[in-house]
Amino acid sequence: MSLEWLLKIVSQNGMSFVRGAGITLYISLIGTIIGSVIGLLIGVIKTIPIPDKKGAKRRFLKCVNGILSAYIEFFRGTPMIVQAMVIYYGLAEAFNIDMNRNFAAILIVSINTGAYMAEIVRGGILSIDKGQFEAAAAVGMNHVKTMTNIILPQVIRNILPATGNEFVINIKDTSVLNVISVSELYFNTKSVAGNNFRYYESFGIACVLYFVMTFTVTRILRFIEKKMDGPDNYIMSGNQMQVQKPEDALKNSKKG
Repeated sequence: MSLEWLLKIVSQNGMSFVRGAGITLYISLIGTIIGSVIGLLIGVIKTIPIPDKKGAKRRFLKCVNGILSAYIEFFRGTPMIVQAMVIYYGLAEAFNIDMNRNFAAILIVSINTGAYMAEIVRGGILSIDKGQFEAAAAVGMNHVKTMTNIILPQVIRNILPATGNEFVINIKDTSVLNVISVSELYFNTKSVAGNNFRYYESFGIACVLYFVMTFTVTRILRFIEKKMDGPDNYIMSGNQMQVQKPEDALKNSKKG
């Protein structure tokens, strides 16, 4: 790798790399947010208790669960690059739907992320102690109130690392969207390398940019996780949680 060529490529095409990185972050961020909302909705729906008695409600819930399961299995079982080709070019050919490339990219990332997040959310809901569901039912809460007031606040904290992992994966996986000519980082890097025929240096710069983005996002998410965890030095006082000062904690430990 030539340092001279690296500096030349950066000086001549720096804004192209920056624009590509910006589009990559934009698509992956919006796609992850929308996909997480889709996953939350599907996770809540798929955990609605199905009545034992036969009836319209049981048939309806089974039908909905079947459709959602098919959606999850299809988008988890096929590559995003194939999904991009089918959704962008296939819909244009079959139904004459001409989508904006960036809109199509966000749609593809969102529905793909939603399929993965649905199973993550479902697993997070099922990991909550069943006693909390029973207690909510005992005071007259329905499924929606139980989820919004008791279960989901805990689930969101528990699945935050997995959600962050999906965001990082989406930053890297947006590179496949070059097949529908979305001008993200990989597409712009390929264009730069095609102009100067210095593939090693050009994609070396892209590697650094991908690493900077994923590393920064990971650190920000870990900071948010720590903030959501709250302080480690707390004691239980009646029904309230109180923060304990370090010097008080030391005194209490000596007394013990």
